[in-house]
Amino acid sequence: MHIVFKSDKILSFIIVVSSCAWGLYWLPLRSIEEAGIVGSWSIVFVNACPLLILFPLLLFNLDQLKIYPKPIFFAGFMIGAAFTFYANGLVETSVIRATLLFYLSPIWSTIIGIIWLKERLTIARVISIIIALLGLIFLLYNFDNQENKALNFGDFSSVLSGLFWALGASILKKWSKVPILSLTTVVYFSTSILSILLAIVVYEAAIPSFSLIMENFVLAFTWSVIVLLPSFCIIFRISQILFPGRVGILMMSEVVVAVISAKIFLPEEQMFVLQWVGAIAILTAGLIEIVFGYNKNNV
Repeated sequence: MHIVFKSDKILSFIIVVSSCAWGLYWLPLRSIEEAGIVGSWSIVFVNACPLLILFPLLLFNLDQLKIYPKPIFFAGFMIGAAFTFYANGLVETSVIRATLLFYLSPIWSTIIGIIWLKERLTIARVISIIIALLGLIFLLYNFDNQENKALNFGDFSSVLSGLFWALGASILKKWSKVPILSLTTVVYFSTSILSILLAIVVYEAAIPSFSLIMENFVLAFTWSVIVLLPSFCIIFRISQILFPGRVGILMMSEVVVAVISAKIFLPEEQMFVLQWVGAIAILTAGLIEIVFGYNKNNV
C-alpha cells in the first residue's frame, strides 16, 4: 500500500509539471506571431510539427487504429477542435480570459455526463453550474465600456474549446483504453486541418513564406514536439490511472502558470476586480464539480 501511495504522489507531481507546460502554450504562438507569421497560421505551424514525429511512429503501429477506431477518430477530432479553438482564444483574446473560459470544461462535462452517460444530477453539480455561469457573466462583462457586453471571437473560441474538450473527454471516459499514439496523431492532424480552415476561410490570412517558416521552425518544433507533445501524452496516460477528480484538480496548475506568465510578460493584460471575482468563481465551480461531482452519494 505504501508503494502505491508513493507512486500516486509521483504521478501527481508529473501531471502538475505537464499541466504547467500547457500553461505556457500561448508563448510560442505569440512569439511566432511577433516574428511575422499571422496568429492563425502560427497555430497551424505549432500543431503541425508533432505530425513529423507522430505519422512515422503510427505507420509502424497501424494495428492501433483497429482498436476502438470510432472512439479514436471521434475523440481525436473533438480534442483537436478543442486545441484549435483554445489556441485561437490565446491569440485573439487575453491569455488569462482564454485560459479561464477553457476551464468551464468541467461544467460542460457535467451536462454531457448527465445527458449522455446517464450520470446523476447532484446538488453539488447544480451549485457548480450556477457558480460557473455567474463567473462567466462577471468575467466577460466589459467594465470599461458598459454598453459593450458582447463576446469577441477569441472569447467565443475559448468557450467552444472547453465544450469540445468536454465532448472528447466524455468519449474517452466511455472508452478509457484508447491507445495513446493513435489518439494523439488524430488530435494533432485534426488540429492542423481545422486551423488551416480557420486561417483561410475565417481570417483570410495569407500563407506565410517558406523563408519565414524556416526562420521559426526551431522555435515551433522545440515547443510543440519537445515540450507540449510529451506533456499531452503524459496527461492522457496518467488520466487513465489516477482518479479523474484528482487529475482535474492537478491540471488546474495550468491556470496558475498561464495567469502568472501573462502578468509577467504581457503587462497590458488587465482585469477589473469583478472580473477576477468571475475568474475565481469559474475555478471554484470546477473544483466543486471535480471534488464532489464524482461522489455518487451526493443527492
